[in-house]
Amino acid sequence: MINHLKIILVVVCVLCGGTTSHANESLENNDRIVFLGDSITAAGVRPSGYITLTSQAIAKAYPNLNVAVIGAGKGGHKVPDCQRRLDADVLQKSPTIVVIYIGINDVWHWTHPKVVQRGKKGTTPEDFEGGLTDMITKINGVGARVILCTPTVIGEKTDGSNPQDEMLDQYSTISRKVAKKTGSQLLDLRTAFQAYLKQHNSKNAAQGILTKDSVHMNDAGNRLLSKLVLEALRVPSSRHAATVPSGNASSPGASR
Repeated sequence: MINHLKIILVVVCVLCGGTTSHANESLENNDRIVFLGDSITAAGVRPSGYITLTSQAIAKAYPNLNVAVIGAGKGGHKVPDCQRRLDADVLQKSPTIVVIYIGINDVWHWTHPKVVQRGKKGTTPEDFEGGLTDMITKINGVGARVILCTPTVIGEKTDGSNPQDEMLDQYSTISRKVAKKTGSQLLDLRTAFQAYLKQHNSKNAAQGILTKDSVHMNDAGNRLLSKLVLEALRVPSSRHAATVPSGNASSPGASR
């Protein structure tokens, strides 16, 4: 009877046609983690950046695993830019895990004065969704798994008055949708940042809590980012500094 039940469950899973989820897998020997993103990720490799903090925590927690951590962030980049350089900056690095943290410029460049003056624009919702899906398909194609992040903040006010709040929420919803349909692990940075700011931004400041300029991380922002990434990578919480509240690193089934 038990064997028959197992067979039925397998058949049901196959018929459902759902993509395989790689969420919440532990780190393994010789893992290669590539962080793909914009200027926030480019700055993440600095001494106090979130990628450096993450790399240090992994090395301390798992000194024998030989995990490589690689930054692939470029200032001003959006999803289409990341698509164009995916092969050179990510796939050719032989990744086993790719953290995609993108979306700020895709939204911000619709209204950013310097960008608008140059005749450039943000990314349409359709191109944002299609681009993310295309990149994840190619990353999965080389045997790597993806941790897809929602964009964080353009302004730290907690009353919904940041000019790009509505569009950031829209694009975050798209990222959640893409994570679910591709079977990717979702790291909901936007939800985590909003929760933190509601607790720590009592004066409703536009910047200075997690960012230095309303977008790019200060030291506290980098620490929060690192903590959330470490949680997503299942680095035990007792092995890295819990200096900020827990975030929302979830499997696709738990995505909003």
